Amino acid sequence: MGFLDGLMGNASEVDQDKVEKELAGLLIDGEDFQTGYKIIRDLFIFTNKRLLLIDKQGMSGKKVDYHSIPYKSITHFSVETAGSFDLDSELKIWISGTSVPIEKTFKKDSPVNEVQRTLAKYVL
Repeated sequence: MGFLDGLMGNASEVDQDKVEKELAGLLIDGEDFQTGYKIIRDLFIFTNKRLLLIDKQGMSGKKVDYHSIPYKSITHFSVETAGSFDLDSELKIWISGTSVPIEKTFKKDSPVNEVQRTLAKYVL
């Protein structure tokens, strides 16, 4: 997947070297980047210890929200795939202690199932 896929909201795997440089100040000792997916400017980063949801905000993307979710805190998750009339897929992640899930939207041809499979690998 390329640049245009990112602009259209399709998820693509991230460049490991680039992400590791960006995460250098965030990861703790013994924590390693495993894989990640990019949707426009937002990132789903899977480490060996947690899921990092990185939301780049504003026009410049300099303001960044880092949402850290330990795998043990994820109680369940779901994927709703795109249909004939609904062109988007949704990933919902429920965290212990909250009733409202974290929701992320993917375009129809995005590999939402790959993201779900990676999440399952670390949570189950």
